[in-house]
Amino acid sequence: MGKSNHTVTDFILVGFTTDPVVQLVLFVVFLGVYSMTVLGNTTLIVLISNDSRLHTPMYFFIGNLSFLDLWYSSVYTPKILVTCISEDKSISFAGCVAQFFFSAGLAYSECYLLAAMAYDRYMAISKPLLYSQVMPSRLCACLIACSYLGGFINSFIVTKGTFALNFCSNNVIDDFFCDIPPLVKLACGRKDTYQAVLFFVLASNVITPIVLILASYLFIIATILKIRSTQGRLKAFSTCSSHLISVTLFYGSILYIYSHPQSSYSLDRDKIVSTFYTVVFPMLNPMIYSLRNKDVKEALNKLLK
Repeated sequence: MGKSNHTVTDFILVGFTTDPVVQLVLFVVFLGVYSMTVLGNTTLIVLISNDSRLHTPMYFFIGNLSFLDLWYSSVYTPKILVTCISEDKSISFAGCVAQFFFSAGLAYSECYLLAAMAYDRYMAISKPLLYSQVMPSRLCACLIACSYLGGFINSFIVTKGTFALNFCSNNVIDDFFCDIPPLVKLACGRKDTYQAVLFFVLASNVITPIVLILASYLFIIATILKIRSTQGRLKAFSTCSSHLISVTLFYGSILYIYSHPQSSYSLDRDKIVSTFYTVVFPMLNPMIYSLRNKDVKEALNKLLK
């Protein structure tokens, strides 16, 4: 990871509050959310794996999104639960590096995966009769592999740059996990080079996928407008609605956290937004992709019988 210029051996995670009663309430809430995240995403993965009707490119991507969300949530939530009920709020320097690396890698991978899913939706709408031919399993697997590869390569770059900063003697992180804004606030000395690297990573992992998603949806809209019947247009658009909701929620919260200037950071406000995309969003995805999905409901009924 490169030699860092730090003088601290661990960090203290302040979390959300120091009030023991509120901490206990938060523990129950986060435990409930995490339990639902594990149950929902695991169920969706099992359904997609076992039901032959769900062996299509769209569900292949949804299954991988569920796997990623399950892993993503597990990077944060267990440590949050421990922090809520334990007097020891510390996390080792190596533990902070590991949490930062995997959380960034998974978040960046999800950015690329959502872009791949937008392309999949375009292919499904523009070439419905040739969908399985234009989206073969090899291409789908390649898109998934490239999403993870791109995500973790960029995570290595930003992790190396972040923990090469000089943290001097201040080791109190005013957040519930090791993230860029609070860590940069702790750092002292010159940060110009790091800010340039951070801007590059943000552009390559967030802006680029957003451009690809927007381009895909421009083509989707153009294709839908060519459909003559109103019912056909609504049916075509409905196949994209879940993905649009997912993209809006995920990218909206990430852009809010990382796009505004460092001087305007409000860590209390950002904690709430960070909680949404790190803890709540992985719980919502299975609901977004299954509540209005007839195939998933039928597969679940079949599994329960």
